[in-house]
Amino acid sequence: MPGGLKNCLLYTSVVITGLLLGACENDLNKVRAIAAADATKPIQRTTGVDMILNDSSVLKARLLTPLLYEYDTKDSTAHKFMPKGVKVLLFNGTTNPEGTVTADTGYYYDAKEMAKFKHNVVAINDEGTKYQSEELIWDRKTNKIYSTKKVLMTKPTGDQMEGTSFESIGLKNPVFQNATAVIHVNGEEAQ
Repeated sequence: MPGGLKNCLLYTSVVITGLLLGACENDLNKVRAIAAADATKPIQRTTGVDMILNDSSVLKARLLTPLLYEYDTKDSTAHKFMPKGVKVLLFNGTTNPEGTVTADTGYYYDAKEMAKFKHNVVAINDEGTKYQSEELIWDRKTNKIYSTKKVLMTKPTGDQMEGTSFESIGLKNPVFQNATAVIHVNGEEAQ
């Protein structure tokens, strides 16, 4: 093979190899942006959800929602989002519910075993006491229910207590912060 043709083939193969290797280089910032955008998209959409939550075969809750989106962010913020309303029946080792929670919107964080209910939240315990707030949080591990938003509690007798926040275990024996109350004594209202 003549020397000029050999040099031309060598030069051409070096140029083509250089172009191919240059084309394979990824811009790390673009890869990170694509990965971050994918993390904000749901991986699953489910309608007509009726989900049972248990711990070691002990019934803890039954969750009902018409629409559920599941987000898998590969960290502790992976969650389920319920944008069209949610109802949760709370159990404490029995088959009879000890309370219910309904809300316009709900979130459930698997890693934290925590549910957050937002907008027009109404929780009712098995004694008929009603709690109303714009946000309520349920820690599934401890059965603690709390809110850092304004909460109104109404007992079946009509007695009411309002506070800037509250916490309870399973909607029993609530502790309010900065509370005011309306209590009925002998059929008359007292404050």
